[in-house]
Amino acid sequence: MTAFSKCCYRVGLAVIMLASPAIAGELRFDHVMNIGSEGSGEGQFKYVEDFAFAKDGSLLATDAAHAWVQVFDKASGKFISRFGGKGDNDENLDKPEGISVSPSGDVYVADYNSGFVKVYDANYAWKFTFSEYGTGPGQNIKSEFTDIIDGKYYMPEVGSHRVNVFDLSGKFLFSFGGLGTETGQFNTPESAKFGPNGLLYVADLKNDRIQVFQKDGTFVKTWGKSGSAPGEFKSPAGIGIDKDANVYVAEIGNDRVQVFDKDGGFLTAWGRKGAGNGEFGNLHGLIVDKGTGWVYVADTANNRIQVFKPAP
Repeated sequence: MTAFSKCCYRVGLAVIMLASPAIAGELRFDHVMNIGSEGSGEGQFKYVEDFAFAKDGSLLATDAAHAWVQVFDKASGKFISRFGGKGDNDENLDKPEGISVSPSGDVYVADYNSGFVKVYDANYAWKFTFSEYGTGPGQNIKSEFTDIIDGKYYMPEVGSHRVNVFDLSGKFLFSFGGLGTETGQFNTPESAKFGPNGLLYVADLKNDRIQVFQKDGTFVKTWGKSGSAPGEFKSPAGIGIDKDANVYVAEIGNDRVQVFDKDGGFLTAWGRKGAGNGEFGNLHGLIVDKGTGWVYVADTANNRIQVFKPAP
């Protein structure tokens, strides 16, 4: 039988108590700040979705409802600029969700409604567009949270329950997955993110599990099942990975963030439903700064980004 202990996760001056396995040197996280509020102005959100870090280190956040990509100082949360926005021009977006940055600094934004992937330079000027709405090779329906590795762009697509792979010029290369519950199949793949070990971790939202693949789409392993106990999931959505290859998963259904080692071993968790610090609603994307260990969480129902840091 596994021993369990009550572990504290400090959030500002509050302390959240969660049941978790007793682990030596267990991870804990403190609340640092909140970024944003409800609204359409600069630095405000209506439906914050996913994140990336720009080449200069700024935090990029997509707002699906207002079609902006907003840029913040990751240390202070100060608003810097935004780009995209509603409209019919090349630089405009409709419902941006997934966002990734190439080694050169180009920003790739996946638009959920149009099927387009729009590419902007490091100064956020539009460069080119690829892909389109559809089910054929190189097309997509309802693109989600993306990633880039080794000159390839990986896009999870919930409309066709697969992961599409392109080169960075937009040329379609291959896809893998398909609707189902077997290993290597998906039901609403929400997020596809690479770890420093070169493995791709996919949040298989309606199958309540994480699946792991090699870069060519070869299945490696899976973990998780439906539930609310440690290591179980209710609609896993965002994935972030730290410098040690620990995997952070934001759950829509359980209003929490769980942390696992690279093999799926449970490490810790924090959060509950609510609007206070360390409380969440309708969680979506998250990202971990590999330099500082800070965790940026899309607290979508509360129209904000919550930021946490590892406790001493």
